[in-house]
Amino acid sequence: MPEENNLEKLSVEDQTIISNKELKIWEALIPVVALVALLAYNIYVFKDDALSGSNQFILLIGASVAAIVGFRNKVSYKVMIKEVAENVRSTTGALLILLMVGALAGTWLISGIIPTMIYYGLQILNPTIFLSACVIICAIISIATGSSWTTSATVGIALVGIGETLGISMGMTAGAVLSGAYFGDKMSPLSDTTNLAPAMAGGELFSHIKYMSYTTVPTIVLTLIIFTILGFSLDTQGTPQINDKLEAISGAFNISPWLFLVPVLVIVMIIRKTPPLIALLLGALMGGLAALIAQPGIVAAVADSNELTFQSGYKGVMNALTVDTSVTTSNEELNDLFSSGGMAGMLGTIWLIVCAMVFGGVMDAIGALSRITDALLKMAHSIFGLFASTVASCLALNLTASDQYLALVVPGKMFKQAYEDRGLAPENLSRTLEDSGTVTSVLIPWNTCGAYHSKVLFGYAGATAYIPYAFFSIISPFMTLLFAAFKIKIKMLKETKAAKI
Repeated sequence: MPEENNLEKLSVEDQTIISNKELKIWEALIPVVALVALLAYNIYVFKDDALSGSNQFILLIGASVAAIVGFRNKVSYKVMIKEVAENVRSTTGALLILLMVGALAGTWLISGIIPTMIYYGLQILNPTIFLSACVIICAIISIATGSSWTTSATVGIALVGIGETLGISMGMTAGAVLSGAYFGDKMSPLSDTTNLAPAMAGGELFSHIKYMSYTTVPTIVLTLIIFTILGFSLDTQGTPQINDKLEAISGAFNISPWLFLVPVLVIVMIIRKTPPLIALLLGALMGGLAALIAQPGIVAAVADSNELTFQSGYKGVMNALTVDTSVTTSNEELNDLFSSGGMAGMLGTIWLIVCAMVFGGVMDAIGALSRITDALLKMAHSIFGLFASTVASCLALNLTASDQYLALVVPGKMFKQAYEDRGLAPENLSRTLEDSGTVTSVLIPWNTCGAYHSKVLFGYAGATAYIPYAFFSIISPFMTLLFAAFKIKIKMLKETKAAKI
């Protein structure tokens, strides 16, 4: 993920990919088939509550099936546990960021920062252009920060709130937010994945960004066209009720443009390469300070006190940072919007990520990830087949390893030599890794990225309503395949004899 620090990125980049030549492809696929079948039935039974806990256990059952396959192929329990530990360790940064985002959301609520964003956003953003504006705003923030996660945790939360108030579905708004966020994430030189992909392919950063723009720019243009069409087709009959909502917000909070200083400072810190975890922690603390200054009555109420004292102020801010808090307004529609779970609200998502990492770790330990990727590589009998196999491998790794980094690292290592053998420049591989590995991670609910964005934008893990509207992530893999099929911008190695395409 682009939000984790460089040490973690390097640790994943250097990770050994375990190969097990005794493992047959049908054996490697058994845990995958079992997991998909069990998840499908579990979702059928539990519907939207599936990721409240039952799907997490299904991931552990999938890991158990993989372990049985491993035992049959002479893989020791110690090796499996070691890989699980390595996988869980690699998500340390992501888990801590989740906790900090929960803390930040709590203090930004009681300080009035998020309500202020919504208050002014309602007056500026017209429903017709709202979705397109979400894409553009989030693209700009994400390019500046190099982080789709930070974009969701700051402007993303506010935009989803504005959209809900305008009567636009949360899923549609979240899809627009993530489309812009992942465009910026791909194109920013500050992004970890944008640095990791060329490192895996043996390319150079800015050459990778330039070459990636050939597929990424048409994809974001198509995405903007779709959201513009959706914007004109929206039913905006409820829009006149905005005045009532503005009055409800201003009646519950002290609204001031000065509150924008906190999110601006967080974004500046990220741009200046402050580690995201530190920037979010400072953002949460600044939110608490802003709450004490701008919303003393709300802080006292959150602490179950009638007046603000040192003790009630401390308790109110700590409650916002760590547990469920809410602010009641005169408008019932806004009451659900103005609530936060703090750090405690993120524990369900952390549980999901840990269980997903257990499954991915066992799959890696038994050699299944390497075997599946190798089988896809052997199916590549043409240059287009090579691109298609890379795309399929990235999607498979996002589905099974449940981690965006591994979806870049494993195919990157496995396919690098094949691209060189066909006289293809490393930019071809790095671009394909990003087009199919980076952006599709958010489409998998139990992937670290899917779990994170669901929790941040919807307030609970497993909210998959945005998936049909994450057009940028959906279109990207098809765009890279389209370019490969029609031999558009297929760069050849200058040092080798150009192969005929």
